[in-house]
Amino acid sequence: MFDKLLPEIVDDVLSASGSVPVVIEGLEHTYDTSASLPEISYHNSHELLYLREGRIDAVINGETVSLDKGKILVIRPLVKHKITIKSRKADMFNLYFGFVHDLKEIGNTSTSSDTNPGIRNNSAGPSVMIPGSMAQIPLENFLQFADLGITEDNEMARQPFFLVNGSEKKEISILAEQIVEEKSADRYAKDFMIHTLTVELMIHLSRAMRNEWEESLRVKNGKARELVKIAKQYMDDNFEQGITVAEAAQYVFLSQGYFTRAFKDELGISPMNYLMRKRIEQACVLLENNEIKVSSIALQSGFSSPQRFNVAFRKLKGMTPMEYRKQHAK
Repeated sequence: MFDKLLPEIVDDVLSASGSVPVVIEGLEHTYDTSASLPEISYHNSHELLYLREGRIDAVINGETVSLDKGKILVIRPLVKHKITIKSRKADMFNLYFGFVHDLKEIGNTSTSSDTNPGIRNNSAGPSVMIPGSMAQIPLENFLQFADLGITEDNEMARQPFFLVNGSEKKEISILAEQIVEEKSADRYAKDFMIHTLTVELMIHLSRAMRNEWEESLRVKNGKARELVKIAKQYMDDNFEQGITVAEAAQYVFLSQGYFTRAFKDELGISPMNYLMRKRIEQACVLLENNEIKVSSIALQSGFSSPQRFNVAFRKLKGMTPMEYRKQHAK
C-alpha cells in the first residue's frame, strides 16, 4: 500500500509547489575551541543548524550572528559562512535539505557523474554529492504551495539566512532529529515516513518565516519608533536588574534580531551597547563613593559578575574601575 501511496503524495506536492523537499544528510558535531574549522563553507543545499549546547558565532556574508543553546539558523544555498566556537564545547546538529523537480535527481547523490553534476562539500558540509540544480530552487517557491504569503520578491526571500524564533523552534528541532534517525534506521515504510516528516518540517519552517516576515512588516509600517521608545524606557527602568536585550525585545513582542535593527536605526546605537553605557554611567556615579566596594558596584549596576564589570568598564573608559575611582579622588 505504501509503495503506491508515496508516489501519489509526491505528485500532489509537485503539482502544488513545482518541487519536492528532500533531506540530503544530517550530521552531528561536537567541537571545542581548538577545533580546526574551514575558513569558508558553502553548499548547494539549505543548511539548518541547531545548536544543542554551547555558544558559536556564525559569520554569514560578512555579518556575525551569535547563537547560544537552543537557537536554530537556516542558511540558504551557496551562501558563504564560517563558524567559530565561543564556548568550551559546542554540540550542534546540521541538517542539509533542498528541493528537486523529480526525486530521481536525488537518487544517486553519493557518486559523481557527467549526467548528475554536483558539488562535493567540504568537511563542514554534507559528505555526499548534491545535484547542481538543487540550489536553483528557492525555498519560497516551495512554501507558496501552503499559501503562506511568502514570495521571492519580498525582503525575507532576499536574506541569506534567517533565525527561527518563537514556538516553531521546538517542533523544528524534534523533526530534524527524527528525519535523521529514520534515515539511519532500517524500518518498515522508511521512505514514506521520511517524506512525511520532511514536508512537516517545511511547514514549520514556513510558519517561522511568516512570523518573521509579519514582524518585519510591523516594524516597517511606522510602529518601530513607538516600540523602540517603549523598550528604551523599560531598559532605563530595569538595567540595574541585569536584564538582557532578549528580554527587552520580548517586552515589546519583537524577535531579538528585528528589535536590534529597529533600535539601532532609531537611536544610532545597538541595544546591547545602550545597556552597557547605562550600566557604566551608573557605576561611575557609585564609584565616587569610596565606601562602596567595587564588587558591590558591579552588581548594583546590573553586571552579572565583577569580572564582566571590569572588562566592560575598561573597554568603555580605557581604565579599570579602581583607576577611575583614584582619578576622581584626585
